[in-house]
Amino acid sequence: MSTTINTSLRIKSSSFKNNSAIPSKYCCDGLNINPELSIDDLPENAKSLAIIVKDPDAKNGDYCHWIVWDVDPKTIIKENSSPGIEGRNSKGMNKYAGPCPPMGIHHYHFQVYALDTKLSYLPPSSNEKELKVAMKNHIIAKGELIGLYKKMDAH
Repeated sequence: MSTTINTSLRIKSSSFKNNSAIPSKYCCDGLNINPELSIDDLPENAKSLAIIVKDPDAKNGDYCHWIVWDVDPKTIIKENSSPGIEGRNSKGMNKYAGPCPPMGIHHYHFQVYALDTKLSYLPPSSNEKELKVAMKNHIIAKGELIGLYKKMDAH
């Protein structure tokens, strides 16, 4: 069991750069599908990955858009995919819910965690908080990609 994170993952996307706009294709204004993520510096001893996508700018604090665990440790998470066990997001759904801020520009944090174990025992009804508890002593690396989104104005 590891208690300290000794390495960083580098998370990129072919769809948008860090701290830049997320194309509407990946948001509620578009197809509402997850963007492709590429992961560099993956530790050799990683047994699985977990992904959390959240919006800390939401009115009531962190809004979870997607949680996935038991993702095979690989360097590419494909666009419009269900790469592992999908847990319950803040909408109560077990799937990706793209950015959809009510007003203004919000920041979306695509967080990827490399774990030294699988979390197969965690039921799909689990939320972000329960996933974080389960991962707590198993994170060996983590990385983050931040995208920005402002909903298109309705005409």
